[in-house]
Amino acid sequence: MEQHEITRPIPLLDGRGNLTEAGYAKRLLPVYDRSKVRGGITRLKEWDYYLVMNDHFALALTIADNSYMGLDSISLLDFDQGWQVTRSPMRLLPMGSTGLPATSERGDTAVSGKGYGLFFRAGGEKRLLVAHMDKFRDGQALDARVVLTDEPEESMVICTPFGKPGHFYYNQKINCMRASGTVTLGEKTYTFHPGDSFGTLDWGRGVWTYHNTWYWGSASGLADGVPFGFNIGYGFGDTSAATENMLFCNGKAHKLSKVAFHIPKKGGRYDYMANWTFTSDDGRFEMDFQPVLDRAACASAGVIKSDQHQVFGRFTGRAVLDDGKAVELRNFMGFAERVENKW
Repeated sequence: MEQHEITRPIPLLDGRGNLTEAGYAKRLLPVYDRSKVRGGITRLKEWDYYLVMNDHFALALTIADNSYMGLDSISLLDFDQGWQVTRSPMRLLPMGSTGLPATSERGDTAVSGKGYGLFFRAGGEKRLLVAHMDKFRDGQALDARVVLTDEPEESMVICTPFGKPGHFYYNQKINCMRASGTVTLGEKTYTFHPGDSFGTLDWGRGVWTYHNTWYWGSASGLADGVPFGFNIGYGFGDTSAATENMLFCNGKAHKLSKVAFHIPKKGGRYDYMANWTFTSDDGRFEMDFQPVLDRAACASAGVIKSDQHQVFGRFTGRAVLDDGKAVELRNFMGFAERVENKW
């Protein structure tokens, strides 16, 4: 498919709150201005999500301001022992008061509540992530302090319109940041070493429609000794201008066309822990996926519903760069998810 690349700095929104230009970029070129949102301030969603992982364990941290509801989340996943814990305190009607920055490149974000706190700092050549939560697992407290460095030159940036005035999705995914730091749970310490641990940022701002189902996959690691990763996904909005599918190799982005998730079913229901496959219309992303752990969560309260399956596992297959070079992956740790939200 033909895909439109945004190559210069532009205002993200026009005077009516619509995207000035739909498409993708390799840097955060469109400028987000919250004051230009016109699609309903209660529909505006802003979030910073960090995932830090290696082959053995992962830490996920979220600060989100969804206008009518704030969501602060900490997840710790132990792949070797096969368990995960997610705690997600909610805040009522933050309506933008969380103060999430208008850019991913710099700024501080801090939230706290009963027994927990989260702090993100971006700027200079590193990102600092700090988290604490009382009684995180079996009455034990969790403390985390992680530094992300070696941010790649290029990333995935997407401007996606919805078929409704004033509705849009603006998103950046940064893969392959080197991670160092620790997570302490009770007397056990998990240590991230920059040689084998990588961080990913999912930075999102947008006015969403009510009911959406999306598919997202991501991985970061080393292939042939250099940082390599990918971002794949679809399922919402009008993606005729561009998809969010990209490969990342040694700091450079390589654009893919369409990628399809093939999730097996059993008895008419998705069997998330069976092996998945991924195919692409351009033949440049062909993968098998062996699940290890499903970070599943389903919540429903009145008109709000969230059914999430973020499945961590190992990718094996072939990805082709823009110059035709094939990168062979084997047991490459990452995740793929299917999420249905009414929010």
